[in-house]
Amino acid sequence: MVAKIISGKDIGGVLHYNEHKMERGEARLILSSGFAGDIDTMDRLQKKQRFENLTMLNGRVKTNAIHISLNFDPSEKPDDRKLQEIAADYMERIGFGDQPFLVYRHLDAAHPHIHVATVNIRPDGKRIDIHNIGRTLSEQARKEIERKYNLVRAEGRGEGQGQDIKAADIRKAAYGKSPTKHAITNVVNAIIKEYSFTSLAELNAILSQFNVTADRGKEGTRMHQRNGLQYALIGGSGEKVGIPIKASSIYGKPTLANLEKHFAKNAGSRKEYKDALRQRIGKVLDSHIQFTKSAFTKELAREGIHAEFRQNDKGQLYGITYVDNIHRTVFNGSHLGKAYTAKAIGEKIGNRDIPRETPPSQKNTQKQAPAPQRKTFLRPAPTPTNYLQRTLAKNRPPTPHTTDSKSLLDTLLGRTAPEYGPHIPKKKKRKRRKHPDSDPHSHTL
Repeated sequence: MVAKIISGKDIGGVLHYNEHKMERGEARLILSSGFAGDIDTMDRLQKKQRFENLTMLNGRVKTNAIHISLNFDPSEKPDDRKLQEIAADYMERIGFGDQPFLVYRHLDAAHPHIHVATVNIRPDGKRIDIHNIGRTLSEQARKEIERKYNLVRAEGRGEGQGQDIKAADIRKAAYGKSPTKHAITNVVNAIIKEYSFTSLAELNAILSQFNVTADRGKEGTRMHQRNGLQYALIGGSGEKVGIPIKASSIYGKPTLANLEKHFAKNAGSRKEYKDALRQRIGKVLDSHIQFTKSAFTKELAREGIHAEFRQNDKGQLYGITYVDNIHRTVFNGSHLGKAYTAKAIGEKIGNRDIPRETPPSQKNTQKQAPAPQRKTFLRPAPTPTNYLQRTLAKNRPPTPHTTDSKSLLDTLLGRTAPEYGPHIPKKKKRKRRKHPDSDPHSHTL
């Protein structure tokens, strides 16, 4: 399970996003907590009023809207009852159990997920601290809920990894504004949350996989000069479909100014995946002496990599961007190294595919190579030492030399004369001389 917590300043925007999906049949309300009366008969304004009754108690707090999403692995098929239990349990663990909240189940993605709308102002007017709540409370709650409900664990995976993003269906996008805006909003918000990109060109490399593009307009235009940005659906050849939508009108406001905040943050977060991407591209390059462009693209796709080629009007390749859909990162070829640049790849691409064959010497080596031994941290016990035998051996007298092959036992038994130890003369006792004063017969004349 992956949990996302987004704070904002307008609970009305959070409700509009979820209620609009309900109107389109792409979501349904599965749980309400802290609402008096029948929630099914309440309209959007009445739901908003319930939250605003709390936010008005503390006008100093501007960031008071909380939007939470709980995302589950595509292999899981939880029913509404289980999602209700998980949502209530999660809100209790992060300190929002007593707050009014609404839980919506969304049906517009390949993976099961729910959205929760609430506010962080208590009935007494005090604010619930949400600073670093993702690390301090949400992460622990996620792990405990995964164990309790036997969910697929998100440990060791990117937050967006394993969650599929549906491409915008341009066949359903009429030339009206609402369907186009809805399709673009779903794709853009999911990409911004889940991928690490550092420029608008890198963002477009990701969006192109989902039939969406971000456009600043041509240089010299009013929109370009004012750093404006709009999003549009694109067809298979890159042509725009439908009416472009201003970034400021999309939920979450993915404007150029807001995107630039992500650029700096993502530059650091993606570094740890650079070497892994380089190795996977290198594996593809080493497999062929020459590629066709389509074959090169397919081989990269097998490694979870999307290659975005940039060409000029004459069809010359001048840039290449790699989208790592496994680790949700993006790198230009020049950032990975000389072998991954547009120039190096252009030299590798030709009119036919020429796979690289394994040299015969390498094949023989691979056949004869012994099976790798299994590593272990266990060591065999050393041979035990017989300390008693060692001591006796040190003190044992040397074996007497004999001219024949008699054993030591025969030598000892063949002796008839007793053996005596060497004679050591006794020390003479010194005679003590008497002192004159001690002789009772002596006298002085």
